[in-house]
Amino acid sequence: MNKKEVIAEFARKNQITKAVAAREADAFLDTIKEALEAGEKVVLPGFGVFEVSERAQREGRNPRTGERITIASSKIIRFRPGKDLKDRVKK
Repeated sequence: MNKKEVIAEFARKNQITKAVAAREADAFLDTIKEALEAGEKVVLPGFGVFEVSERAQREGRNPRTGERITIASSKIIRFRPGKDLKDRVKK
């Protein structure tokens, strides 16, 4: 399911236009993005938790030459599904 399909389903379930649903979805996603950008954890009970994690600097190899390289540390976004979501997917 892509974003367009999600918005259409959201609009249908809430009996609103697709334009309004698209604005609401964009506002919701922007809020999550801003919180993660600020380093905050986003907890959506029943759905899951989004959080920013630091990936440490590490050694790697260039696959073409076999030369050792240093891979810089970076920030990544992690998602842990909530119990309700896990249970629904298992069924």
